[in-house]
Amino acid sequence: MTKPPSSSSTPLHEPGSGAQASSMALHGSLPPAEAGFTPGDIARLERCFALAHLGQYTSRPNPAVGCVLVKDGHIVGEGFTQPPGQPHAEIMALRQAGAAARGATVYVSFEPCAHHGRTGPCSDALIAAGVARVVYAMEDPNPLVCGRGLARLREAGIEVAGPLCEDTARALNPGFIKRMTQGLPYVRCKIGMSLDGRTAMASGESQWITGSEARADVQQWRARSCAIVTGIGTVLADDPALNVRLPEFTGPPPLRVVADSHGRLPPTARLLTVPGAVLQAGLASAVQAPRTTAAHWEYRQLPPALNSIVSNSAAFNSIAPNSTASNSSIDSGIDLCALLHLLAQDYACNEVLVEAGPRLCGALLHAGLVDELLIYMAPTLLGHEARPLAWLPGLQTLAQALPLSFADVIMLGKDCRIRAFVANRPV
Repeated sequence: MTKPPSSSSTPLHEPGSGAQASSMALHGSLPPAEAGFTPGDIARLERCFALAHLGQYTSRPNPAVGCVLVKDGHIVGEGFTQPPGQPHAEIMALRQAGAAARGATVYVSFEPCAHHGRTGPCSDALIAAGVARVVYAMEDPNPLVCGRGLARLREAGIEVAGPLCEDTARALNPGFIKRMTQGLPYVRCKIGMSLDGRTAMASGESQWITGSEARADVQQWRARSCAIVTGIGTVLADDPALNVRLPEFTGPPPLRVVADSHGRLPPTARLLTVPGAVLQAGLASAVQAPRTTAAHWEYRQLPPALNSIVSNSAAFNSIAPNSTASNSSIDSGIDLCALLHLLAQDYACNEVLVEAGPRLCGALLHAGLVDELLIYMAPTLLGHEARPLAWLPGLQTLAQALPLSFADVIMLGKDCRIRAFVANRPV
């Protein structure tokens, strides 16, 4: 487990390069003091956000939460949410504070829970500790909580103030929020491309377009994801392991998901040789299980896609089944929305990272299922015959263009990383 930072204010860093990336997570600078709040209140919540970030690899499927207890102007306890079944942020902070918690002010990045899950309600623990005031950043969207924790604190005579710095708090847990409010995970599409927007040569050759610094950054996004989704075409062409390769990573390995409508996953696929769970999703009622695998393998049948860009596009269907181009493209006859609902509901996936070819990325974009693009752009040109970023047939006019908004742009070695949100996304 990563050791919490010291009591001095610690900047929050996301995958990327230091301070350049902090604005990515915070979606801008912290707001000025609001009515009823002091600059000290905002500074303590900033500390909570930094603590919450320490649990982003390990807290899932719970939200990453940070908590700080202050008494007489000094921090007497702090903590962040531990892995599932272990203490939440408030409990960690109360344990550190001990008797000093009585009469203290509690700062927390997320509403204290009010229900019994794997652990007891944090709101009850705060009441029992005798805290005087609670400043929170945002309400918990979980229907089991959703204001109940705050109401319980008020009923106990504790002063409750908030929300404060809510945009910053929401940026920490986009997947948990979307799963609780829409029954879907937050979806990022990771794409490596050239300066002219090409992701592979016409032959399928793509290793490596970007450099080592960009590939190292991808590992951090994998580490915070509950699942990594790819297509059978990518598996057949590149044979990726799709595991997290960070020395400091101690969290649960992400579920690796293969969209494979016709059951073509080879038993020798490298992702089956790496420990962790693999979910194969297809149209058949059943497929033959791999005989030997280091991974925990599971198969789930899904309904076929209806009105799919992949199913109905003449451009997609014109590719011969045994051609080289077909092998690098997703065989996406499954209902992708049904797949994401499955990941949210049956596997409690908050954030999903898609690492796939232009066909699956295009199908997800066309279906309105992508929240964010994570693009690594190399300073090279591959030419017009190389493969595109996403297959989006049918776009004929500028009015049909898919609008995006830039979140940030940073340099990673010789490459450039662009994060862009899909416009009008619900979260």
